[in-house]
Amino acid sequence: MAWLKRIVLSEAGGTLTRNVVASLRAAPERIHIVGISSNPYELAVSGCDEAFLVPRASDLQFIPTIAEVVHRTGATFLHSQHDAVIKVLSKYRHELAVRMFLPTEQTVSSCIDKYQSYRLWAQAGITVPKTREICSPADLEDAFTSLGPSIWLRLKEGGGGSGSLPADDFAFAKAWIEHFNGWGNFTAAEILSPDSVTWTSIWQRGQLLVAQGRKRLGWLFGSRTLSGVTGVTGVGQTVSDPTVDAVAQRAIFAIDPSPDGIFSVDMTYNRDGEPCPTEINIGRFFTTIHFFTQAGVNFPYIFLKAAYGEEPPLPDRRQNPLEPGLLWIRGMDMLPVLSSHDGIAVYRKTLDSLLKASCAGPDSR
Repeated sequence: MAWLKRIVLSEAGGTLTRNVVASLRAAPERIHIVGISSNPYELAVSGCDEAFLVPRASDLQFIPTIAEVVHRTGATFLHSQHDAVIKVLSKYRHELAVRMFLPTEQTVSSCIDKYQSYRLWAQAGITVPKTREICSPADLEDAFTSLGPSIWLRLKEGGGGSGSLPADDFAFAKAWIEHFNGWGNFTAAEILSPDSVTWTSIWQRGQLLVAQGRKRLGWLFGSRTLSGVTGVTGVGQTVSDPTVDAVAQRAIFAIDPSPDGIFSVDMTYNRDGEPCPTEINIGRFFTTIHFFTQAGVNFPYIFLKAAYGEEPPLPDRRQNPLEPGLLWIRGMDMLPVLSSHDGIAVYRKTLDSLLKASCAGPDSR
């Protein structure tokens, strides 16, 4: 069978892109996938049909090299799963003779810059954590005064919890920012609850195609970081919450009145139980998007079909089409497992039985 579509996926071999590849391999049509990355080791595990080593997105030769890959492979679509790459591709999209499915350059910029997102949300009257831009030690002192006694530090740009740190000590917070040479690149915010939720969605010219809520029950390797945040979900759960749906859409429309492409809204609950938007992962899916594919809705394939102007295979229910309470359990060097709370409850019941027996003593056996 001839290849119907030839596409380029950036960051091939990385976790974010591998989940897209796995979803597209499950599509009902054959797709020729060309992987590109600046990391040769990740290319070796990309699972793509072709793979090319390219410069980093910050390199002046990045765009010319991408253009050559597109020309050499005959690719007709290009997608990235990394903020820094998306930012560059968005800026130079008109210099590449290949289709992309991105919102406007302004929207991409406003979403990647988390402080700019915060300002737009605050102006729109959306409940968000109080946030300060940290350009100097004086700004940091003011943050502790107005937001403290503990504050949440993070870099304005970057995924995976870049630069994130809860801090209750000025000297330590100052040293942390200086470690990143980060004056002007950090924000400080009030600390919210540990509970968070993500609402990922695909739009086409302002119309919602499909969206699904997902709650994170824990970070993978979170105990090995100072912040507890790694950007890698250990256990995810499907959720269906009208409040989350509404807040996510308000957050999107505050930045772009006619959204196009992928908008994944991260929200953290405040102490009053309200979901507060903290960032939009723009133009890309979150790490566990294969979760939704395995559960029955293939978001990457819907996205690709829409990008080509074809009729996408949409579910009957556009918002939260998946059953709530499904679990996606991940770990290192293992394939993820689709489960449910009922499946996990079996182990809890077994523990209860063991504890009762051990308390009763050997004579009761």
